[in-house]
Amino acid sequence: MSGVLVVLEHRGGAYNRMSWEALAAGQQIAAASGQPLSVAVVGSDLEGLSGELASKKLDKGYRVEHALLKNYTADGYVSALEQLIKKLEPGYVVFPHTYQVRDFAPRLATRFGQVLLADLVGLRKDGDTFVFVRQLFQGKLNADYRHTGSGPCFVSVQAGAFRAESLEAGNTTVETFAPQIEANAIRNKPDEPFREAAQTVDLSAAPIIVSVGRGIKEQDNLPMMEELAAALGGELAASRPICDNGWLPMERQVGSSGQTVSPKLYLAVGISGAIQHLVGMKGSKTVVAINKDENAPIFEVADYGIVGDLFEVVPALTEAVKKAKGA
Repeated sequence: MSGVLVVLEHRGGAYNRMSWEALAAGQQIAAASGQPLSVAVVGSDLEGLSGELASKKLDKGYRVEHALLKNYTADGYVSALEQLIKKLEPGYVVFPHTYQVRDFAPRLATRFGQVLLADLVGLRKDGDTFVFVRQLFQGKLNADYRHTGSGPCFVSVQAGAFRAESLEAGNTTVETFAPQIEANAIRNKPDEPFREAAQTVDLSAAPIIVSVGRGIKEQDNLPMMEELAAALGGELAASRPICDNGWLPMERQVGSSGQTVSPKLYLAVGISGAIQHLVGMKGSKTVVAINKDENAPIFEVADYGIVGDLFEVVPALTEAVKKAKGA
């Protein structure tokens, strides 16, 4: 049993960002272990998704296609992927840690007498095996896990833990795998896919985020922060107290009870850096913190820190950005 299989997720004819992060993790495992890397996408009429998959550095791509897989069901995905895994016999099966994966992957792992090591934030090679890292107690502790079973190791990776930008390009052959599925094996009937409200913002896709905390003091100071976000071409986000107060909608909350983000730039303004907030933005490529308290925990994770009054720093920074852009 050898090789790495990454299962990608898609919706509306496009892969989601977390799928590419899972593939980045799969490439890392394959490179460190010297094992071949395969990727699978499950559904029906997947021709349109093949081109993007073929442009990645893989050993083989698989379109797992069947009419009964057109709409997602846990029964259908488990049956189809079980057949593919038995055919390929990979040592590792990697998923993005999405709601859909959480629905079917534990059951899939059980089919092979295994458990799903879920929501990984890191991995490292140790001898002939890998050590997988998960966070406990909302990020207060890191725990190391090793796979000791004889079957494949099933893992899912947390959003932002691996960077999609690190993916290596290549030229890959994508072939069709047709699983055998009977209609009576699909016991649940899916409703229409959940649609978010039109005003909902997907912070996980934002390259630049200006996030505000208690330090802004009152809601009337939000326009100043919005101006900075607009000047940078980014999205405005917040820590939980801001959203709990109703100053910004809950969809803009970053943290353990909000969205998990991994932008190129995360500007934390007036945020102390409670662990519940840090777990939601630790995947950010560059973190800039503005806080008058030099001992604020946010500075421990910041790449750049400004100790000062945000009401002086933010307007000056906004003007500097506008000047640099010629606005």
